[in-house]
Amino acid sequence: MVTVTANESKNLLTVTFAQHVGLEEAQLYLQKIEPALARLRPDFKMLVDLSNLESMDFSCASYIDRVMDLCNQKGVATVVRIIPDPHKDIGFHVMSYFHYSRDVHIITCENMGEANRVFTD
Repeated sequence: MVTVTANESKNLLTVTFAQHVGLEEAQLYLQKIEPALARLRPDFKMLVDLSNLESMDFSCASYIDRVMDLCNQKGVATVVRIIPDPHKDIGFHVMSYFHYSRDVHIITCENMGEANRVFTD
């Protein structure tokens, strides 16, 4: 399952991955991200929560790549990822090198408390 929300007042895109994410969910993710991005201004922040992700099919990688490219084109400034278990990174860290500009700040947190502190500092 993938949920996407855009908070215009905070200029924040939130993406939550939960349970098992397969090809169908990844395709829906790409469809959901475009209208959400249209509501945000350049230099937006992105929160990606993998806390409840159990597994993701390898076939999702190309959709994740496309979303990263779209976010980069729209002007993402900061990406904060909640990854409580480093084994759940599933390649996000490596893909970031290829799909985000060098000036995009990428921060990995273990929990929501840490992530909230990043946004308030």
